[in-house]
Amino acid sequence: MEVILVKDVENVGLRGEVVNVARGYARNYLLPRRLAELATDARVAELKRRDAERARHEARTFEQGQQIAELLGKTVLRFEVKAGPTGALFGSVTSTDIADELWRARKVRVDRRKIDLEESIKRVGRYEVPVEVFTDLTVEVKTLVVPEGGELPPEEPVAATPEDPVTETAPETSDERDAEPGEETPSSDTVQDLAPPAAETDEEPR
Repeated sequence: MEVILVKDVENVGLRGEVVNVARGYARNYLLPRRLAELATDARVAELKRRDAERARHEARTFEQGQQIAELLGKTVLRFEVKAGPTGALFGSVTSTDIADELWRARKVRVDRRKIDLEESIKRVGRYEVPVEVFTDLTVEVKTLVVPEGGELPPEEPVAATPEDPVTETAPETSDERDAEPGEETPSSDTVQDLAPPAAETDEEPR
């Protein structure tokens, strides 16, 4: 029988898709858990109309893709979710959630299959989610997954670049410290040469 998925279901399909599943699987699992609803003609027509509307906002040329990429590069998505004390989510944030939030926040239609999540997000934190907006054109969208009623801890500061090693130099002498900038400090030999000659006397040596 045909049903419309209300949530992403692993190995079955993504939210909003019309899928054909076994009647027992639908009635005993999908429908009672509110993971799907019956695919009536009216609901299928409504989904098609919605998809057609969103498709008008999808990039059709590389230039349009560049404009969308620039917009999404400035976008920060925020999801407030239920999470445990360790930061693990009770549910998850999926590519479908991100696609829907991009539409809600920016009215940009992105194929959720082109949102590069290896697996759904299952912990609070900051994420950079790659989104392909056109062929060979991908942008990373900043995504915050925040616990309900809370905030994320501040980002850790970037580690400072280690300074160049300091070359050890011989300690300055008092003469070197007193010397004016640009003035040469006389060496000990020079100082000896500049010393006044011993006073001459008329006395004969004894």
